[in-house]
Amino acid sequence: MIEDDEALRKILQQVKKVAVIGIKDSSRGHEAAFTVPNYLAEHGYEIIPVNPSVDTALGKKAYDRIGEVPDKLDMVLIFRAPNNIPLHAAEVLEMENKPAVFWMQTGIRNMDAAHKLAKAGIQVVQDHCIYREHLRLIRE
Repeated sequence: MIEDDEALRKILQQVKKVAVIGIKDSSRGHEAAFTVPNYLAEHGYEIIPVNPSVDTALGKKAYDRIGEVPDKLDMVLIFRAPNNIPLHAAEVLEMENKPAVFWMQTGIRNMDAAHKLAKAGIQVVQDHCIYREHLRLIRE
């Protein structure tokens, strides 16, 4: 599990393509699941929306499941309740080209899923807001 500032900074500097599970569309533009991915897009990250409840987000087609994304991903960013994490972790573990990072936003933790992901070589960040960390570590 990634906790230290230097490791978080390195992730934020190296990651480019981010699938966002649970992203919202602009009709819910006041929610973090829209504003945070929008911020990331404005700062050079390529956002891949994943949410079966929306057709598009940030002007891009939204995929129903992470396993449907055809691109090689650098990171999977999660905006879902903790009880949904095992399902998404299992989907990531089934991917042929696994992402380097599985990032769970503030308030989201699942130690069992985190251990399984880490065992597969995936860096895991739990209970950290990527927006706040980017402001603190990259835009300082």
